[in-house]
Amino acid sequence: MPEKDDKTKLKLLIFIRILFSLLLLGSAIVLQFRETATPVDQPLAVLYGLIVAILVISVIYYWFLKRVKSKITFAFIQTCIDTLFVTLIVFLTGGFVSVFSFLYLVVIIYSSMLLPMRGTMVIAALCSLQFGALVELEYFGFLNPVGPNGNPLAIAYDWSQIFFKLTITMTACFAVAFLSSLLSEQTRQTKEELRTMEGHVKRVEKMAAIGEMAAGLAHEIKNPLAALTGSIQLLQEDMRYDSDHARLMQIILREADRLSSLASNFLFYARPPAGKIEPIDLSRALLEIAELFEIDGSNNGRVKTTKNVSSNVWITIDPGHLHQILWNLLLNAAEAIDGEGKIGIEMFSAKNKYACVKITDNGCGISSETLKTIFDPFFTTKPNGTGLGLSIVHRILEANDAWLNVESQLNKGTTITLHFKQIAPPG
Repeated sequence: MPEKDDKTKLKLLIFIRILFSLLLLGSAIVLQFRETATPVDQPLAVLYGLIVAILVISVIYYWFLKRVKSKITFAFIQTCIDTLFVTLIVFLTGGFVSVFSFLYLVVIIYSSMLLPMRGTMVIAALCSLQFGALVELEYFGFLNPVGPNGNPLAIAYDWSQIFFKLTITMTACFAVAFLSSLLSEQTRQTKEELRTMEGHVKRVEKMAAIGEMAAGLAHEIKNPLAALTGSIQLLQEDMRYDSDHARLMQIILREADRLSSLASNFLFYARPPAGKIEPIDLSRALLEIAELFEIDGSNNGRVKTTKNVSSNVWITIDPGHLHQILWNLLLNAAEAIDGEGKIGIEMFSAKNKYACVKITDNGCGISSETLKTIFDPFFTTKPNGTGLGLSIVHRILEANDAWLNVESQLNKGTTITLHFKQIAPPG
């Protein structure tokens, strides 16, 4: 999704660049008739050449847009070239006194929408250096701007006036770069949070519909299973012992127990019990569960855990539910690792009074298609899994006004982030 957004922004930038060049072309034609000049006059010839160059390079950008892999690098190259175009426009329209020097700020603003803050700061530095170099060359007579105010700069203005404008322009470049980058970063974060919450709401709606059906289905399955198990046990007691019959009855009882356990899990998924809600020191609980997991037989010492946990962070939840959530996620992380690997456990306070727990593994990862269905009941990629583990985790979190999101890359690993409402420490 972010890649698609960047592509859309680059298309819009190319369109705006073409529109600007057409407006500049119209202005040049009006200037030509007003000054009774011909297109071959040097100032107009350079201006027309600049307009053609902008149009041609815009077409080239559009052709490359579908072929480049790194949209950020492509955007950086475009904005760097745009600073050169702006410097040339400023030079052609009067240099130091050009009314088009504001275009530097325009380039900086739209670069902040496409680049991270450090990239925008580089663009601001380029704009400042180019404008400063242009003014310096003009002041010492190496360049003579083409425009209505083409008198030598050293004669027309005092050095203090020139220095003042240079200082103001450069300061404005960096100030605009910082502020616009800050706003753009906040906008990106807000969009990402909205996407995450939208996915969470869709999952909740889908699972609520499945849950209603699941509750009735689980009850209907458990009752016949209980009657079937009881009948088999009575028959087993009354019948004369026969090894073949005994073996068949044991199979029936074992499979009935398995079905009963599955139905119980399904019922738990459909309507998780409220449990005993109480204040819990999340950092202490997390460390205890991690230590138990490290010595558990299912881990077998092949997976190492690293812990970075903030202290004195409290939430309200049933302790058994919290253990079930964290244990299930740690177990999934360990099973995703083939051979030896690492699981990172991080806990910290986030904005809006949320406590976040991140569980990161360096396992096989999850494909984007699989990621859409991992919370669906009975969906599993494990040979012996039931596909209810993550579904139950999601339902427990939902019942406790908490939520999670998953980020994963194939062959790199998975990060699951839990969000719990944080409370003030008791007492």
